[in-house]
Amino acid sequence: MRTALVIGTGLIGTSAALALTQRGVVVHLVDHDPGQARTAAALGAGTDEAPDGPVDLAIVAAPPAHVAAVLADAMRRGAARGYLDVASVKGGPRRELEALGLDDAALSRYIGTHPMSGREQSGPLAASGDLFEGRPWVLTPTRDTDTEVLNLALELVSHCRAVPVVMDADAHDQAVALVSHMPHLISSMVAARLEHAEEAAVRLSGQGIRDVTRIAASDPGMWIDILSANPGPVADLLADVSADLDETVRALRALQSSDETKRQQGTAGVEKMLRRGNAGQVRVPGKHGSAPRLYETVAVLIDDQPGQLARIFADAGRAGVNIEDVRIEHATGQQAGLVQLMVEPKAAPVLAAALRERGWAIRQ
Repeated sequence: MRTALVIGTGLIGTSAALALTQRGVVVHLVDHDPGQARTAAALGAGTDEAPDGPVDLAIVAAPPAHVAAVLADAMRRGAARGYLDVASVKGGPRRELEALGLDDAALSRYIGTHPMSGREQSGPLAASGDLFEGRPWVLTPTRDTDTEVLNLALELVSHCRAVPVVMDADAHDQAVALVSHMPHLISSMVAARLEHAEEAAVRLSGQGIRDVTRIAASDPGMWIDILSANPGPVADLLADVSADLDETVRALRALQSSDETKRQQGTAGVEKMLRRGNAGQVRVPGKHGSAPRLYETVAVLIDDQPGQLARIFADAGRAGVNIEDVRIEHATGQQAGLVQLMVEPKAAPVLAAALRERGWAIRQ
């Protein structure tokens, strides 16, 4: 791949363009808002000048509702040798292309893809050339997909340092409804409970509520586009969640009863839901996509000052301990917080002793 055309210079399009440009590909940038394309170009993602002729690969990074129309226009203009989109829904665009009258020869030059990466922020200023590094990038070829086009898509994934995953388009849409679209709505529903809550209650927020509501900060307009393209599978999942909620509410109400039998039934119902949650959570892939592992946490009290984290990591390195994961919980109303260092169980006492020796305050 020597040349590429990125149509749509939001977060995903600009991030892909940055990755390609960094690897020597000449990238041309187009957006319905020329100012956004100029911004992406100023960030080093490519040029907002039109290419002289067909490029090797056209990457459509438009909202799902507009993907098919943008693809069809590019194909009819002969803009590239191969075409792909990066929308979060895959079944719809191909069916829409067929409905727009694209023939088999044109459709063979197209492959639907979806990089499983993003941020709460949108637009080119939120973009990063390493956004996709180590993340799955779904490819949905059909039996008619041209080999050259598949190879171009794989080259794009390689340049972005992502991990290619081949799936059927409709299976992909069911999967992302489960692991992305439905969780986003649940996060928004939990965050909505905070909108009119008492300030005293909100100030008690800890890492748990931050984790659950983090993705609720995303752009509603973008998510309307996503959910509008995949409403059926998401609605089916939410119906299942609704049934679980009803069951859990009944169990909690039973815990309020003066009848011992009902309280026992309520306890059993709540415990059943919590254990189902345990069983589902352990299926979430762990580090590098491997099976999840149990780590021990070493909690360190730190001041909110420059260089504190660097010092902790350096001291952990001197102790020969690898930090597997890290979380930071900020103290309310204080310039301090807890850094939770996740390490292999056998390394936890070694790390705790080494950090104490270097003057760090360890918390249980």
